[in-house]
Amino acid sequence: MSQSKKSFSRVGRFKTGYNVAEVDTFLRRAQRAYSGEGAPMEVEEISSAAFSPQRGGYEVADVDAALDRLAAAFVHLTRAAVIEQSGEEAWLNQTYDAATALYPRLLRPAGERFRDAEGWGYRKEDVDKLLNRLAAYFNGSVKLTADQLRGASFPEAKDGKAYDEAIVDVYIERAVAVLVSVE
Repeated sequence: MSQSKKSFSRVGRFKTGYNVAEVDTFLRRAQRAYSGEGAPMEVEEISSAAFSPQRGGYEVADVDAALDRLAAAFVHLTRAAVIEQSGEEAWLNQTYDAATALYPRLLRPAGERFRDAEGWGYRKEDVDKLLNRLAAYFNGSVKLTADQLRGASFPEAKDGKAYDEAIVDVYIERAVAVLVSVE
């Protein structure tokens, strides 16, 4: 959590990175929430954090990696609180419920798992391959880590050959949270 005190590397002055003030403000707020001194913060808020572009700003990959670690730290903090208050079985039930909520989409036919993109989006074939792997993970037949899922990228396609990116991103964020919960 000390990342907010130490600056991230910055892109060159002619390149665009994340807005320095916005990132620093967000991380200070997250640090206060993590220590229990500030308003609570949900993992989804960290996963969906967005920052304005800025010339000479923070290196995007560095900030994104820090946000991934921060989200994992909040999952582990939540896990510890639930276990302390209600026991490990309560945490396992909560994680099971989150995983179960993901499963109906995995049962849909390939090409119909998300809304079609209006314009450009993620190529359906590649998203479906990842979801098939996620289903196999839930069935216990393959290994998959939160980092592998988080690091997935998809080629672009257009209209009916693509899924809406925003919906896919939210779904993957939720799946990452489930995997982090059991890692």
